[in-house]
Amino acid sequence: MGDFRNLKVWEKGHRLTLDVYAATRPFPRDELVALTGQLRRSVSSIPANIAEGCGRNGDAELARFMDIAMGSASELSYHLILARDLGYLLSQNYDRLAGETEEIKRMLATFTARLRNKTPRPDR
Repeated sequence: MGDFRNLKVWEKGHRLTLDVYAATRPFPRDELVALTGQLRRSVSSIPANIAEGCGRNGDAELARFMDIAMGSASELSYHLILARDLGYLLSQNYDRLAGETEEIKRMLATFTARLRNKTPRPDR
């Protein structure tokens, strides 16, 4: 596939990771292992799986890692809701982070569909 850093979806995933890390800094200390850790693990898993998929062999494997990234994005969506409902995330921060997450999920879905719909080219 090539260099993962050239993919817009990876770039957005990386930026979202930085944003979630910043947003979770003020969370209560007793949430460090629990919710803070879950948020950080799920968000960082998105660009990490995109990068790993790009290092694999072929579109089928890349699509599989995009699916894993999608699962992490869905997990992140829930943890953001929980953080908002517990009062750790202000509504404006939640709206921004949730919106970025949904955009990444759309991008992953489109990219994965393209990978799966590619027809193999015969050797010339």
